Amino acid sequence: MLTTCSSFSPEYWRSGLRELKNLRRLIFAALVIALGIVISSFFIPVGENLRIYFKFLVYCVGSAVYGPFVSLLVGAAGDTLGFLIHPSGAYFPGYLLSEMLGCLIYALFLYRKRITVLRLFLAKLIINVFVNIILGSVWSAVLYSKGFYYYFAKSAVKNLLLLPIEVIAMTALFALLIPQLERLNAIPRRPEGQKRVIPLF
Repeated sequence: MLTTCSSFSPEYWRSGLRELKNLRRLIFAALVIALGIVISSFFIPVGENLRIYFKFLVYCVGSAVYGPFVSLLVGAAGDTLGFLIHPSGAYFPGYLLSEMLGCLIYALFLYRKRITVLRLFLAKLIINVFVNIILGSVWSAVLYSKGFYYYFAKSAVKNLLLLPIEVIAMTALFALLIPQLERLNAIPRRPEGQKRVIPLF
């Protein structure tokens, strides 16, 4: 049975390394990549190089199951394959880095952890601010004609407005999937008193 552990503990990282040899986890990771590519085909454009995607939902669940090292591979493979299948402009490695960092952050907050609303919020907040707003604006400024602050302002509005909606969607998805993931021993089991709801803290 899986137990919870801190991201700063050696066991957390040893467990993450073991996932690289776990065939069931790797098959699940491949399914996450495929589903992420399919979902990324559907997006809402809201400006120049600014879109609303929904693949974060499958990536956050996947990262909670297979940990930090597989998450990095999933981010790299998902970004590369997604570009090859749905090319949009020139390939840019900055977006590869952003995808890998986003998946890693989910793993640091969710893998071998008790899933709570606070953890989901903090993971998505860091991704939205650091990865999407700051790094995303740097990549856009490098690739396109307008400066960093132009993209920063637009991205900040989009990502901060979407944050509560994204957290609600993640919470609802985990509430639906956690019982099945527990039965598969994919995530640590919750105490009996917490079976019905995802705790706030």
